[in-house]
Amino acid sequence: MARAAVLGAGSWGTAFAKVLAEAGTETTMWARRPEVAKVLATEHRNPWYLPDVALPPLAATDDPAVALDGADIVVLAVPSQSLRANLTAWKDLIPPEATLLSLAKGIETGTLLRMSQVIAEVSGADPSRIAVLSGPNLSHEIAAGQPAATVIACPDVARAEAVQHACATGYFRPYTNSDVIGCEIGGACKNVIALACGIASGMGLGDNSVATLITRGLAEIIRLGVAVGAEPVTFAGLAGVGDLVATCTSPLSRNRSFGRALGAGGTMETALQATHGQVVEGVKSCTSVRALAAAHGVEMPLTNAVHQVCHEGLSAAEAVGQLQGRRLKSE
Repeated sequence: MARAAVLGAGSWGTAFAKVLAEAGTETTMWARRPEVAKVLATEHRNPWYLPDVALPPLAATDDPAVALDGADIVVLAVPSQSLRANLTAWKDLIPPEATLLSLAKGIETGTLLRMSQVIAEVSGADPSRIAVLSGPNLSHEIAAGQPAATVIACPDVARAEAVQHACATGYFRPYTNSDVIGCEIGGACKNVIALACGIASGMGLGDNSVATLITRGLAEIIRLGVAVGAEPVTFAGLAGVGDLVATCTSPLSRNRSFGRALGAGGTMETALQATHGQVVEGVKSCTSVRALAAAHGVEMPLTNAVHQVCHEGLSAAEAVGQLQGRRLKSE
């Protein structure tokens, strides 16, 4: 039996820990707050993030050394912009042969590194030990046991397959892939496009507008992905269009909900209330994705517009006018 340590007790970390436990993997969760760890361990629930979900019996602790002891799979389930600081504190506790599995979706501010690159840089682990998980995986639906699929990407096929078996259940179907870059670019960029779709929805725009944003958003994601070394076919799969559609259309998506509040005339502060104060990855990622695109000479007009709305005071209506007024060209 594999042993997994899930570091992070937010919505997705909790839901994935449930998946692992129900797949037969011995699972221990780490929570930053002792009171969260106590409730997870004794009551098998997480009232802060998934209040209506009954969790299987699993261990939980606020001591990372306890969680990581003997782990075969180390699941990093903290927000992308806090991954470096957390991993710096944990790196000496991680078993030397453990697979490091990233659930975070983002591009690090400043360094413009993908999460697997941050993990390699901080931990010193060979890239062959680092895997990423990405797909249309809204945490509340996964926690409810609704059928879904995902992608486990890792350069080492055997490690990808080991993680695959550790999280395969009757309702959660993982596929393997070797394109780590593509899966990470798709995961980071879809949050930005989901913000755009939410803004459009909040403005009262309809399905044509949202479909246009998803389609043109996918085009710019592919451009960036190919420029940094991804395989184009990855974006036609679960970690590409699958994740993009789920995040752009579901009311369960924090990025879409945040964008919708902005589009309806809310401020950055009031929009955060729409996500109950939880981290909205796309708000910071839009800036780092835009910078990464600029560094590679890639045009990403939607990403640029989202950045301007979130950080430069551009109104949603002005953003629409700006996008619709761009020069005409072939698709």
